[in-house]
Amino acid sequence: MDWEQLRRNEFPIAERFAYFDHAAVSPLPRRAGDMLRTWADEQERFGVVHWPNWGRKLESIRRDAARLINADIDEIAFINNTTHGIGLVAEGFPWQPGDTVVSAEEEYPSNLYPWLNLESRGVVLRTVPSREGRIWLRDLAAAIDRTTRLVTISHVEFASGFRNDLDDLADLCHARGVALFVDAIQGLGPHVIDVQRTPIDFLAADGHKWLLGPEGAGILFVRRPWIERLRPIGVGWHSVVGSFNASGIDFRLKPNAQRWEGGSPNMPGLQAFGASLSLLLEIGPETVSRRILEQAERVRAAAEAAGWQVYGSDRPEDRSGIVALERAGVDPHQVVQSLRTRGVVVACRRGRLRVSPHVYNNGDDLERLADGLRDV
Repeated sequence: MDWEQLRRNEFPIAERFAYFDHAAVSPLPRRAGDMLRTWADEQERFGVVHWPNWGRKLESIRRDAARLINADIDEIAFINNTTHGIGLVAEGFPWQPGDTVVSAEEEYPSNLYPWLNLESRGVVLRTVPSREGRIWLRDLAAAIDRTTRLVTISHVEFASGFRNDLDDLADLCHARGVALFVDAIQGLGPHVIDVQRTPIDFLAADGHKWLLGPEGAGILFVRRPWIERLRPIGVGWHSVVGSFNASGIDFRLKPNAQRWEGGSPNMPGLQAFGASLSLLLEIGPETVSRRILEQAERVRAAAEAAGWQVYGSDRPEDRSGIVALERAGVDPHQVVQSLRTRGVVVACRRGRLRVSPHVYNNGDDLERLADGLRDV
């Protein structure tokens, strides 16, 4: 792969910034920006005239999303964001009073609040703390009992960068008769997720981080056996077999995950998301993953050489594209601002500096980051 050519052709942001904040909001590849501009131009000049053409493209994008995680196309629904997908499962799950959900204390709030919101229905969220910079499978196992119906976990924890082992989690959950929900927004891209190999039940991921898409466009995976078991939430004209072409009221839900797409789609966002997916699929998910993880290792080495401590587990299998850094006596918020004046973009999460590289970052970017970290 010619990474420098990719950088020149697809990432105009590299002309100005050393951008290391893909775990927050990624810059758009040029092809995604071109798609947004094309859509806006057509809307200005044609309105609804070409809408069917755009609608047909959505199914091609759905196929690409399914291909990305090796799912069946009928198991993919488009969502506005990860929180939206989590809420559809949380509110639609067939709960009984007294049921429990198990998760980790360090989860992103959007993977805790929807489950806490079930308290009025008699459902209790039970969380386990991290230890030694990681979440231990045995701690999650100890929190599961006969009342537990679902485990919800991030593939990669947003602040620490710790990567949960989805294979082991799926084995644990299914051995206990418990469903597994995965918030994949920080994992999909840096890691390959194959839902045929790893039998998770539900997955949600917005596209605006590692998948290089715009905000407001993502995917929900619902494994086929759950499509009829999970109560549809937000039902509308697009949820039914006849959609908007029905001659009258005919309430027959679609036999696939599209029943959760109640109304009009975020057409420009999904079209741009599709363009970003096409780039990642052209490179290849395995190649993307390998490149991001190699970049993250370079960041770790450069940060340590600059006097910073890498937070978290030192086991390679626990690592991800997120690198969390600490330095005694240094305010990471100030470092974020200091680096920004140098044209280096990073973030601060939970009191640590968070650095998240992508495939197009190069040695010059890394040198700018390292210089800034040394000069703190």
